[in-house]
Amino acid sequence: MVTSDQRRRQLAREKYLRQQQRREEARRRSRRNIVIASTLAVVLAAGGAVWASVALTGDDAKGPDDVASSPSDTPSPEQSTPSQPEPKMAIDTKASYTMALTTNLGDITITMDAAKAPRTVNSFKHLADKKYFDGTKCHRLTTSGIFVLQCGDPKGDGTGGPGYSIPDENLTGLGKAGADGSVTYPKGTVAMANAGPNTGGSQFFLVYKDTKLPPSYTPFGTFDAKGVKLVEDVAKAGVAGGSGDGAPQKAVTIQKAAVTKK
Repeated sequence: MVTSDQRRRQLAREKYLRQQQRREEARRRSRRNIVIASTLAVVLAAGGAVWASVALTGDDAKGPDDVASSPSDTPSPEQSTPSQPEPKMAIDTKASYTMALTTNLGDITITMDAAKAPRTVNSFKHLADKKYFDGTKCHRLTTSGIFVLQCGDPKGDGTGGPGYSIPDENLTGLGKAGADGSVTYPKGTVAMANAGPNTGGSQFFLVYKDTKLPPSYTPFGTFDAKGVKLVEDVAKAGVAGGSGDGAPQKAVTIQKAAVTKK
């Protein structure tokens, strides 16, 4: 005969297993995708050196059991199926374009190379003309392993996008990957976040210190020295909560974005 005490233990065990199953399912869903998310530390046995790379993705909504204790634990968002077509090409692919970002902390000027990343630049022109970026937060700062500020999400949590995807471009623009599989994204580089190959949307990241990453993120431009200083100051203030990866302590809001032909 099963005693009441045994029954209580059985029910508690079943409840625990259900909770674990739900958490594992959530983690499994989150791992399917990427837009700037986890930091993977790679130990190079030969020299004992360590470098960290980050999949540039956004975060899923987190509950108390899912809050990352380190960047490598950060879950990624569910990848949404594109609901509309990529905008038609409407730029001069032989020209350079400037994206002027007016933020609450000052201006950032991005020079974009339409010849090397035409579909990316075309998308930014399309979105900026529709005031898509106006009033959006730069939702993610990373100060450990990689050194970037990520912007371009209208939801402000890393899960938003324009409803379409654009392909990767210019992936060889920063040179051939080294033995560790990475290239250096130099300070001042602007590149696309993504959720895997050919899944670029509207999120992009600003590199404020030379950063090693796999050549998987479209480098489509550079930002000016004034903008670099602005982002460096944001990085010095750190990440909210004191971790190395998350919302910046010093909030950055894009008040207006405008793309013009140079």
